[in-house]
Amino acid sequence: MPFELSSDVVACMLAEAQRAHPLECCGVLLGSADGVTGSLPARNVHPDPARHFEIDPQVLIDAHRAARSGGPRVVGYYHSHPNGLARPSATDNALAANDGAIWAIIAVGRITLWRSGDAGFEALPYEVTPR
Repeated sequence: MPFELSSDVVACMLAEAQRAHPLECCGVLLGSADGVTGSLPARNVHPDPARHFEIDPQVLIDAHRAARSGGPRVVGYYHSHPNGLARPSATDNALAANDGAIWAIIAVGRITLWRSGDAGFEALPYEVTPR
């Protein structure tokens, strides 16, 4: 069964990337082991947001608290690459926790998904589902 990505999440991430350009946008992905059903846009608090991202820690805290209270699970993160490369950068590779989290990277109007694991990032094929 292919990994699923909600069409609402796709629309949100593409809009966030376009709005933030030429800076990197970022946020949290919500869902299950089978797919992403929601996203939480976050402020990029990195001192150099044109080249790096750092999700506002309060958004992460709130998302994990909501999950513990029965809300959707945090399954990963997203950010944009204004340089147009829709693949993990050397910085992404260095900062990834290798914990199985999903990373969505938005560049030039497209989204690629990656799973962070012991061997680094692995491309994650997906299908867009309604809502």
